[in-house]
Amino acid sequence: MNEAASSLEAIDIAGILRAIPHRYPFLMVDRIVSIRGDDFAIGIKNVSANEPQFQGHFPDNPVFPGVLLLEGMAQTAGVICMQMLGRNGAKAGVYFLTIDKAKFRKPVRPGDTVEYHMTKTARRRNMWWYRGEARVAGQIVAEGELGAIIANL
Repeated sequence: MNEAASSLEAIDIAGILRAIPHRYPFLMVDRIVSIRGDDFAIGIKNVSANEPQFQGHFPDNPVFPGVLLLEGMAQTAGVICMQMLGRNGAKAGVYFLTIDKAKFRKPVRPGDTVEYHMTKTARRRNMWWYRGEARVAGQIVAEGELGAIIANL
């Protein structure tokens, strides 16, 4: 295990940008806190009315798309996996393998702060599986089981 990755308490936006190749407008996590190696982390997304998805989803009733909540969960898990491996996003990518048991419980709106609670359920070589919950003000707004693989770009 990479000792530096297991002792981190938080990863700021600069660290996220080093870890994964995602960029605006598709970067769905602003900060990662409460990290325990690659076993668990909480990612934070501050939802802003200025985000491009709200132009069409939906102009008079803005709702953050559920699939982007799943993407934020995956990005949170991807960052902590890349940290554990000591790799950066310029040389490797994180790709979905599976999305199972996805449920969307409550709309997320501009002004909300989403917490992505990610718990590792399995790992084999360069593949990880996580159970994730997206929460706003302590309430679950979305959940799912996600699998991903890290591959060289």
